[in-house]
Amino acid sequence: MYQPGQAYSLSDRFRGYLPVVVDVETGGFNERNDALLEIAAVLLGIDENGQLKPVKSYTTHVVPFDGSNIEPKSLEVNGIDPYHPLRAAREEREALSHIFTPVREAVAAANCTRAILVGHNAFFDLKFVNAAADRCGIKKNPFHPFSCFDTVSFCGLAYGQTVLARSAVAAGMEWDTAEAHSAIYDTRKTADLFCSVINRWEELNAGTEAPIADGSYVPR
Repeated sequence: MYQPGQAYSLSDRFRGYLPVVVDVETGGFNERNDALLEIAAVLLGIDENGQLKPVKSYTTHVVPFDGSNIEPKSLEVNGIDPYHPLRAAREEREALSHIFTPVREAVAAANCTRAILVGHNAFFDLKFVNAAADRCGIKKNPFHPFSCFDTVSFCGLAYGQTVLARSAVAAGMEWDTAEAHSAIYDTRKTADLFCSVINRWEELNAGTEAPIADGSYVPR
């Protein structure tokens, strides 16, 4: 069983779940009616020093599904033109396959049982991913259907900030406002923040006392 401060593999650190960082850009807040416009995912790994780190990213624009709603105010925020001829968007099912396939492969390679979505306001990203998978009739969604890791809470704990941009700055990271609200940029920053918090926790707990079976503690 994993104990804080010990070296770990992804499979034992997160109870058999593989954390995968995801961000979506959408045409609104309603996952059933509003279009999924862009999705990105960052896979994580562990380096030679036992530090959690981003290892590979995937992103794609998405063709709005038939009959979907797109709110103009959402486009003002994310800067997406859903019908731009050079957007190179994939149909929704193909877009999900582009993301889900490497996620499934990473889950298997890490000897995990399932992916768990990491996001900033993760419930929002997860509900859009789940709704899109349902629309496309995808039976083997690699992500846990309702559990997630939310970096809003993580950053509130570690840095006293909950907004993504402010959390990144508080963690000593650069933030480019011009790049913000693209799925791939936000996902990479969220991945950096998640890894930062986890690695900070590991460093703080290295050499501390560890619980044993009878509830007492022994020095590491």
